[in-house]
Amino acid sequence: MENKAIGLDKGWDYMQKGITKLKRILEGLPEPPFTSEEYMMLYTTIYNMCTQKPPHDHSQQLYDKYREAFEEYISSTVLPSLREKHDEFMLRELAKRWANHKVMVRWLSRFFHYLDRYFIARRSLPTLNEVGLTCFRDLVYQEVHAKVKDAVITLIDRALLKNVLDIFVEIGMGKMDRYEDDFEADMLQDTGAYYSRKASSWIEEDSCPDYMLKAMSHYLHSSSETKLSEKVQNELLVAYANRLLEKEHSGCRPLLRDDKVEDLSRMYRLYCKIPRGLDPVANIFKPHITAEGTALVQQAEDATSNQASSATGVQEQVLIRRTIELHDKYMAYVTDCFQNHTLFHKALKEAFEVFCNKTVTGNSSAELLATFCDNILKKGGSEKLSDEVIEETLEKVVKLLAYISDKDLFAEFYRKKLARRLLFDRSANDDHKRSILTKLKQQCGGQFTSKMEGMVTDLTLARENQANYEDYLRSNSAAHPGIDLTVTVLTTGFWPSYKSFDLNLPAEMVKCVEVFRGFYETKTKHRKLTWIYSLGTCHINGKFEQKIIELIVLTYQAAVLLLFNASDRLSYSEIMAHLNLTHDDLLRLLHSLSCAKYKILSKEPNTKTISHGDYFEFNSKFTDKLRRIKVWEILPLSFREFSPCTFISWNLVYLLLRFQNSDPKFVFREQLILCKTNIGNCRNCFLEDIFYLNFVNSPSKVPLPPVDERKKVVEDVDKDRRYAIDAALVRIMKSRKVLGHQQLVSECVEQLSRMFKPDIKAIKKRMEDLITRDYLERDKENQNMFRYLA
Repeated sequence: MENKAIGLDKGWDYMQKGITKLKRILEGLPEPPFTSEEYMMLYTTIYNMCTQKPPHDHSQQLYDKYREAFEEYISSTVLPSLREKHDEFMLRELAKRWANHKVMVRWLSRFFHYLDRYFIARRSLPTLNEVGLTCFRDLVYQEVHAKVKDAVITLIDRALLKNVLDIFVEIGMGKMDRYEDDFEADMLQDTGAYYSRKASSWIEEDSCPDYMLKAMSHYLHSSSETKLSEKVQNELLVAYANRLLEKEHSGCRPLLRDDKVEDLSRMYRLYCKIPRGLDPVANIFKPHITAEGTALVQQAEDATSNQASSATGVQEQVLIRRTIELHDKYMAYVTDCFQNHTLFHKALKEAFEVFCNKTVTGNSSAELLATFCDNILKKGGSEKLSDEVIEETLEKVVKLLAYISDKDLFAEFYRKKLARRLLFDRSANDDHKRSILTKLKQQCGGQFTSKMEGMVTDLTLARENQANYEDYLRSNSAAHPGIDLTVTVLTTGFWPSYKSFDLNLPAEMVKCVEVFRGFYETKTKHRKLTWIYSLGTCHINGKFEQKIIELIVLTYQAAVLLLFNASDRLSYSEIMAHLNLTHDDLLRLLHSLSCAKYKILSKEPNTKTISHGDYFEFNSKFTDKLRRIKVWEILPLSFREFSPCTFISWNLVYLLLRFQNSDPKFVFREQLILCKTNIGNCRNCFLEDIFYLNFVNSPSKVPLPPVDERKKVVEDVDKDRRYAIDAALVRIMKSRKVLGHQQLVSECVEQLSRMFKPDIKAIKKRMEDLITRDYLERDKENQNMFRYLA
């Protein structure tokens, strides 16, 4: 038996009851929610009315009544409620009605869903959702959008504003034309004037941070940001940029000075959206850092000039420490406040390059930085830090090195200080020693650290060599010199050069040298050992009448004293002949032993100056309350490679010297011999007699190297720079063959700038030298052109 067809009127009456219930729910009237049975009955009614055979298929009529249901509800309920309200109240009502309308569309679309699936799809009609939104657009939106636009401009409630503006967007059903045409166009037209008025008022009344807070507005829909930003930003930020950023008590400089991190971050977020908007901020950031850094340098200068010379080194080390702290501070600004923007990295780099290349009391930043590293890494340094802090500090020092133009000067100073630590076992931690070399290599390249790495390798090989020497002596007991001897063999090309004096060694030392040379020749005949004595010290037991006193003296002083084991009285001329020293050198030596604090020798006549006619004797009556005294402290600088206060901070390794002698006045106790070797033809190889010292000096007694040493370092670096410039010029011309003067100079500067900033005059001078040496030639027709001569 067939089911009876559902008529349109009967079916719609049933649907109308469901629609009425939905309306009551939306209006907030007492009404229970839909049950699943009610929902299924409504859906089934539509399904049956659409699937009946013609003429009982009511699909088209139901599609039309679906639209009529919205139109009736809008006309009878929605529009009257909107017409009786104004301004913000009208906007709130609109937002509410739009939310209700979307709920109504969603529920009715479910009831009539069968239409969407078959009838609408087959006939390509607008979907149920589109029909529902179109009704609201045509009946509500078209009537109220003008009033809504005017009300929105003055609206403060951000949440309400967002809800209202979403209507403009959603009413377009996937397109932005309603929002753009009905709201955005008019809004953009009025924005310039509106914000111009606001900005002119805010700039007078508010501080820079308060101004920026007001400017941080996110009211409009995201699609408006690009179009609106130009107008808003121009009026709020661009037009008043200088006045805002330069405000005396709250502008960019005070914010930097007072560490206002949040305000600086807000400033970045505002100005980063403007083309070149960050330029004025960076232009303030750079001189601010420069001024702070320059002030640190000036403070160090003033403190050094107002304090004793012993405090000079301390002030300069404080400067490096404060510079590191300054870099940490502003690098955090660049990272956190300015989001790692390249403009601020560049400003930071250029600012630090200004004051990091200034001199302090005549000392270059490269030298100060090298000394700072040395103080951290050596035993007994003033910086008492944990391993983690040392590692972190070294990382920061290497970062500072990037700002120093004379990196080659740093390398040479650091190499000399590294040499001292290595030779005299002054490194506090071998891991840190290797770590900084790794960091320097990463920062400046392998060539920068090649000599330093060679020095470290030399010390490792030297220990192996010493073990082999001891094996040699055990297997050749007849060759033993009677003295336990330690020799460190080094490669000349890696190590700094030291002054050498042509001293006649005592016989005991001569035998030591000969024995070791015999051993070394069994290993290789292609290397030459040459010896130097300028850094040597000796422990000698002096047998005085009251007691035996241990004398710590330099090798040269020891050579003088040992002469009196064989003679009771010697003239100035006899001592000179025995030692083969110049008058100036001998005067200083004898003065240190007979006229200074410790008078180991007595002289005739008994004056405080040395003359060529003086006679000297062993002072057997000499005594001191101490059993060990350092006589070498008083020796003038000419006999020392370094100043006394630098030297006594070294912690040297010692070994025992054993002598068989009847009754000498002076007996050797300890000796360490250091020699240098060079592979192939040796021209600058050295021997140094090094003896045991084991005490640590206070930081105030560890100044920078003496002027003579500093001058020598600078001269060596200048010489190396000439070679580097020559090599760069030849390298460029070999590749380019023909090049103009200006371009050649420019490329040369670019190649060398990683290590040092070459002087243009020096480059031109080297170019002329290469011309005379037939590496280059000037073009005969154009003197500004150069050709490479193969």
